[in-house]
Amino acid sequence: MNVNGRFNPTLGPNTFGFEAPSGFFLNLEAPQLYEEALARREARVTAGGALLADTGQHTGRSPKDKFVVRDATTENHVWWENNAAMSPEHFATLLADFKAHAKGKELFAQDLYGGADPAHRVKVRVYTELAWHSLFIRNLLNRPEAHELASFAPEMTIVDLPSFKADPKRHGCRTETVIAVDFASKTVLIGGTSYAGEMKKSVFTYLNYALPSTGVMPMHCSANVGPDGDSAVFFGLSGTGKTTLSADPNRTLVGDDEHGWSKTGIFNFEGGCYAKTIRLSAEAEPDIYATTQRFGTVLENVTVDPVSRVPDFDDGSRTENTRCAYPLHFIRNASETRRAGHPKNIVMLTCDAFGVLPPIAKLTPAEAMYHFLSGYTAKVAGTEKGVTEPEAVFSTCFGAPFMPRHPSEYGNLLRNLIAKHHVDCWLVNTGWTGGAYGTGRRMPIRVTRRLLSAALDGSLAKADFRRDPYFGFAVPSSVPGVEPHILYPVKTWQDKAAFAQTAKKLVGMFEANFKRFEAHVDADVKNAAPKNQMAA
Repeated sequence: MNVNGRFNPTLGPNTFGFEAPSGFFLNLEAPQLYEEALARREARVTAGGALLADTGQHTGRSPKDKFVVRDATTENHVWWENNAAMSPEHFATLLADFKAHAKGKELFAQDLYGGADPAHRVKVRVYTELAWHSLFIRNLLNRPEAHELASFAPEMTIVDLPSFKADPKRHGCRTETVIAVDFASKTVLIGGTSYAGEMKKSVFTYLNYALPSTGVMPMHCSANVGPDGDSAVFFGLSGTGKTTLSADPNRTLVGDDEHGWSKTGIFNFEGGCYAKTIRLSAEAEPDIYATTQRFGTVLENVTVDPVSRVPDFDDGSRTENTRCAYPLHFIRNASETRRAGHPKNIVMLTCDAFGVLPPIAKLTPAEAMYHFLSGYTAKVAGTEKGVTEPEAVFSTCFGAPFMPRHPSEYGNLLRNLIAKHHVDCWLVNTGWTGGAYGTGRRMPIRVTRRLLSAALDGSLAKADFRRDPYFGFAVPSSVPGVEPHILYPVKTWQDKAAFAQTAKKLVGMFEANFKRFEAHVDADVKNAAPKNQMAA
C-alpha cells in the first residue's frame, strides 16, 4: 500500500478490534514519522533538526479528567479519594465509541516495553492518531530488539485519539477530555487532548498499580549511578531540579522520571527523557540542551523564530511547561541497561519558596517516610493565575496524580527497602534562602551540587549535625566549600522574627496535611512530624 507516494508503510494487524480503519502503520522509525508528521501538517522542523509540535489548548496534563474503572478488580485496591471512578458500563460505551471514531482513519502503532527489567516490565502497544505522538512515545518507552518484535504480544493497550470528544453524560466523565484507565483489561483510552505526556503517565499509572503487589516499589524519581556502582534516586515534583541534578557528568544517568525498586536493584520504566526546556541554556544544562539540537527529539510548545526556526527557550508566552522528549541514549553518560543496584542514597527534593528549610538535612527512616508521604514543595507567585504569594503544595509520594493505591502502601514499601539496604536519606531544598520568594534568593546551584556530592560520596554522613528547632531533622553544622551561614536558614534572614513566624506557619501546613495519613502510619512516623520536634 502506498500513501500519497511517500513510502510503503508496514501495515500492522488490527489487534484491538477497530472498525474498518484505513490502515495501521506499525513501529515506524523516526525518519518515516517525521515525513508523516510534516505531510499531515502536525509539526515543523527546527533549525537544529528537532521536530516541533504544538499541543493545542492542553499544554499540560488534565488530572481532573482522568478516571479509573471501578469494578471488582479495583474496588478494594484503589485509593478512591485520589482517583475519580468510572463505571464498567461507561467504559464499555467509551471503548465502543473510540473504535467507531477510528473508522476510516490511519493509525500509528508502536510496540514497546514499560520497564527496563525483563522480570517486571509490561508489553505495551500504543495506537496514536498523530504521527508525532508515535515518535514521542517511541522516544519515551523502551524499544524491543528487532528480533523481539516478530513475536511481540501486547499485554497493555493505549489508544490516543485527540480528535475524539467525550460526552460527559454518555461516558460518565467531566468534559470532552478523557483519560480512562481499566486495570482489568489493561486498557487506557485518551481523547480530547493532544498533550503527549498523558501517554507516558498512563504507563506509569499502570505500573504503580501492578508492581506493589509483587514487592516492587514504583517511584516518581530520577536516578544515577557512580563509578563505583553506588546508585542514588532523586524524588521531586516538577520544578525541584529532579532532571537537572540527576544529569551529573560524573555519574551515569539511569533515568530522569520513573523507576522501580525490586529485590535486585532499581530499573528505569522508560527509555527516554521528558525534560522541561523553559529557560534552558547550553551553559547551565549542556547535555539536555544538546538533545534539543538533534534529529529525533520532539519539542513541545517551544517558540521558534518564524524564519530561522531557532528555538527561544526563554519564551514562556505559550506556556511555562515547554518540553523536549528524547531517547535516553542522546545523553552522553546514559546507562545502556537503564538498571543499577540498590541505592545507597535517597534524595527528596523540595523547592521551598518560604525560604525556611535548610539546603540539606539527613532523615531517619521514619522521617523519610513522613516526608515521602507529605511530598512537599511550593509554588511561587506569578507562576499560576491567582498565586500572589508562596503556596505550599503537598503531593503525596511526590506524584499523587499517578498513585492508584493508598500512599501508605508505597510508604511502607519504601521504608522497608530503606531499612533492608541501609540507605542514607536526605531532604534537599532547591528553593529559597535569605527570605521567602520575592525577598530572598534562589538557593545557589553550586551549593546544592556541593552538598549532593558530599552526600553521595559518603563524606556528609560523617559530618557533625545539629537538630533543626522547627523540623527536628539533622542538619550538618559545616560542610567544606559551603558558606557556614547558609546551613542555618535563620542566619540568612535579616528579619529573625519574620523567619520564626514563617517557619511556624509552614510547620502548621505540614501538620494539617498529614492528618489524613495518621491512621495509616506507626507511632515513630507520627513522632517525626515537625510539630513534635517544636514541642520537644
